[in-house]
Amino acid sequence: MPNSLYILVLISLFITLPSSSQSGNSDNSLHPEKPNLIVIMTDDLGYEDVGFNGCQDIPTPNIDRIAKNGVKFTNGYTSYAVCGPSRAGFITGRYGQRFGFERNPQYKTDDPVMGLPQNEKTIAEHLKTVGYTSGIIGKWHLGAHKSNHPLNRGFDEFFGHLGGGHTYFPQNLVIKDSYFTGEEVMIPSENDPSKSYKGSAEMASYRTWIMRNHDPVKTTKYLTDEFSEEAVRFIERNKKEPFFLFLSYNAPHNPLQATQEYLDRFSHIENDKRKTYAAMVSAVDDGVGKVLDKLEALNLDKNTIVVFLSDNGGPESKNASNNGVLREGKGSIYEGGFRVPFAIQWKGQLKEGTYDYPVSSLDILGTIAPLAGVAMNNEKPLDGVNLIPYLNESKKGAPHQNIFIRKFDSKVYSVRDGALKLIVKKKTNVKELYNLNNDISEKSNIARENQNEVERLSAILNAWETELIDPLFLGLIHTKSWQKKRERKNK
Repeated sequence: MPNSLYILVLISLFITLPSSSQSGNSDNSLHPEKPNLIVIMTDDLGYEDVGFNGCQDIPTPNIDRIAKNGVKFTNGYTSYAVCGPSRAGFITGRYGQRFGFERNPQYKTDDPVMGLPQNEKTIAEHLKTVGYTSGIIGKWHLGAHKSNHPLNRGFDEFFGHLGGGHTYFPQNLVIKDSYFTGEEVMIPSENDPSKSYKGSAEMASYRTWIMRNHDPVKTTKYLTDEFSEEAVRFIERNKKEPFFLFLSYNAPHNPLQATQEYLDRFSHIENDKRKTYAAMVSAVDDGVGKVLDKLEALNLDKNTIVVFLSDNGGPESKNASNNGVLREGKGSIYEGGFRVPFAIQWKGQLKEGTYDYPVSSLDILGTIAPLAGVAMNNEKPLDGVNLIPYLNESKKGAPHQNIFIRKFDSKVYSVRDGALKLIVKKKTNVKELYNLNNDISEKSNIARENQNEVERLSAILNAWETELIDPLFLGLIHTKSWQKKRERKNK
């Protein structure tokens, strides 16, 4: 065959072969170097309220699939012990105290400072630079001003609510516009829309319609089910390109509300509060199952990292959650405040099992960034790390020598260093030291007999604090309605 004819044949073969962008392949094999990422975050879930952490009265077979197919973290932490700052840490990969996000923000649609600072980049903004489509479904809680709307912070799709919590039944969503102003607003009555009553902005934010991108939509189903079904649709819509989905359930955060379908599963639980809480967790578990099933149906499960965690520990007295052997719960610097159910799945890529070294929600961005090829800003280094080499044992030792918390308003601090954990209460000048390897419940303060360790850990904590700034905005605890609520409680 003449050389010129041979070349023409090769060219014609090349043209007729399907290109990577035209093949219609839905298994994401087109970009194996860029795995999809799904982060499923619950709200106020107790440490021992999932099967993989030993829960006995609430079956969570679908959540447990993530741990079974991947890695269960026994020492998984969030970056803070309440919702807003915890989410700010996860979404930036940096401790929120570095950029002044250390309080639950008030619901103020007219205050651009009340939320995530514009000079901090979200995980969605980072992933956008390398071609990812990002969506958030559910709770936002990183600022209600339009400048902090998810679509202005790197996300391409939003279906959820801007505030810190929400009611679950569609008939309770009586405020169409999420951008109302004022600390107190008139809330239409659910039974008689012609009547209304005065409530706090925070209370009103629980009653808004759900937003699809920038538009309010009237939902028709139990909210957890709405979010789960939207997550499945997001995966279907974006199956051909790399995506990041933040499935941010507001369940099982108060108010405790569940449909009869879910309540009927828990006739064996006599305590009504615990029964409703269990039903809410079960609804989340059903949703997780739908997400995992969709990934498998589309052959995306082997190129999708799935992370499950809670945003903080369970507030046991408020929602009947159970933190097991951990001390205290939501809001606390003891283990029950920010050690949470935490598991990761990446089929075929991770060595399955249990991982006992401390890890953090900060590591989620630290893990996906190098896998996706994100160029990070060295002037604002992440506090999270890439966990994959540690989980597959190509890197030895602990991903983090230290895990920190500072609660500015109560002046309490904590640093974990290996097995040791120091707690400093500056208002009372008290220091507590615990060895978590043999005292996970933090019952025995060993500070007095280990003064050298107390001083060493104090120096580590003080050095970390020099890198932090004061909060940039007043929190929910500073509102008039919150103060009145606290006064009534203390009477």
